[in-house]
Amino acid sequence: MKLLEERIKKDGVVLPGNVLKVNQFLNHQIDPELMYKMGEEFARLFKDEEITKIITVESSGITPAVMAGLVMKLPVVFARKHKSLTLVDNLYTSDVYSYTKKVTNTISVDKKFLTSDDKVLIIDDFLANGQAVQGIFNICDAAGAEIKGVGIVIEKSFQEGAKIIHDRGVRLESLAVISSFDDNQVHFEGEE
Repeated sequence: MKLLEERIKKDGVVLPGNVLKVNQFLNHQIDPELMYKMGEEFARLFKDEEITKIITVESSGITPAVMAGLVMKLPVVFARKHKSLTLVDNLYTSDVYSYTKKVTNTISVDKKFLTSDDKVLIIDDFLANGQAVQGIFNICDAAGAEIKGVGIVIEKSFQEGAKIIHDRGVRLESLAVISSFDDNQVHFEGEE
């Protein structure tokens, strides 16, 4: 998605440790028009998959997931990272390690929102090491839900996340695929 790549080049900041900071439009301040265009693109990519539900992990995956849900006219469920007084039992859970925050979170989804009748599209903001997607895979497996695909806003192809998805035999569609960071510059797959 050229529009997204251009925005990453314009506003993204490469930090030490192969971290890309995109807080000007994706995960702190949000550009709703760009998010809606991403939702349209996810809808186009997965239109033939007979999806019944979109699932993501809080918090940065919520906006692109909701925009895709809006365009596709589907409910969106997000796996919560923090316990709530209203969310205490009847949960599917999985532990997920965050490399950028250096913590392990137990993510959870209420069992009434994910069943064996669901055909799921997973949407998330980043794919690097694949821990968040693996956590959602675990939750979907526990529910007996069928995973129809994974939609990622920004994939770092030089890390292991895509391999986890491909090894599982699940379709992966990423809107921007970064092949490397050199001299604080972002390089996308297919660039010369």
